[in-house]
Amino acid sequence: MKDMDNVRHVLPKTPSKFMHRLRAFIRAKNLAYKTEQTYCFWIKRYIFFHHRQNPQELTPQHVEQFLHSLAVVDNVSVGTQKIALNALAFLYNQFLKQPLGQIHITKAKVHKRIPTVFSHKEAIAIIQALTDPWKLLANLMYGSGLRTSEAIKLRVKDLDFDNQIILIRSGKGDKDRRSILPDSLYPELKQQINLVIKVHHKDLHDGYGSVYMPKALNRKYKNGAKELAWQYLFPSESLSRDPRSGIIRRHHVHERSLQRNVKKAIQAAHVTKHASCHTFRHSFATRLLEQGNDIRTVQELLGHADVKTTEIYTHVLHKGVLGVKSPVDSL
Repeated sequence: MKDMDNVRHVLPKTPSKFMHRLRAFIRAKNLAYKTEQTYCFWIKRYIFFHHRQNPQELTPQHVEQFLHSLAVVDNVSVGTQKIALNALAFLYNQFLKQPLGQIHITKAKVHKRIPTVFSHKEAIAIIQALTDPWKLLANLMYGSGLRTSEAIKLRVKDLDFDNQIILIRSGKGDKDRRSILPDSLYPELKQQINLVIKVHHKDLHDGYGSVYMPKALNRKYKNGAKELAWQYLFPSESLSRDPRSGIIRRHHVHERSLQRNVKKAIQAAHVTKHASCHTFRHSFATRLLEQGNDIRTVQELLGHADVKTTEIYTHVLHKGVLGVKSPVDSL
């Protein structure tokens, strides 16, 4: 089912196919599933670029040819080229044990892009055009700076009302972090938890109610899978068969469903900017900096590894160069 297509599928016990062996190796390294998907995507693309030749028979020069084509023919961004290089470095340096060594890369052109940001008025108009659970999810993305994937994967236990903290588990880079929990959302969040309780009680009554537990936590917390605390805050409307275990479970809402509903709300609010769910996160960061919050604090709340990533939001503040008065306004 669609709400389960972002979870790892079961691999053969003794993988023989190349991609199956690669996936098994990635999982043995405890890398995030999104990393697995990304690495496999670029490695497949590399293999097809070289007419399905076995990567073991290819040389560092073949890697250079592929990366050159990405930059010159496909005109990808620097970030995309780096992701492809990371995938191939993992393939050769770790999986195949054939170190790439020093390779020469035709670097992709640097495209300096300023993030799209909603005004507060626009953000509220879009949120008001949504219905729950999408409305509450959008409020969390704007009010707490969550990524789409982080918002839909929240569990009941991740909300700390007393300390006004929201816990983000295994965010980008498989890192945990904390962000602010807007007190204005307390009534809606508690109402959402009540809905989760009703759904969970029904699932338990029907012989289900077990939720997916990440990594080895199902062994550490033997009864945790059926506890309310571990249930997803935004459960799917239907049960699904977990491809990893075959167990019928209730997963969280699907990321694409949230993205689709937000896209419709942007249109309904007559916002003409090229925007998406992620624009709420950009807007969260910009609002905090406008309020005079320290950039290091904003960096921590966003979970950026490098403050330079956070600094891009200083370019969209309504101060500095863009805060000057236009000469035409003095006429």
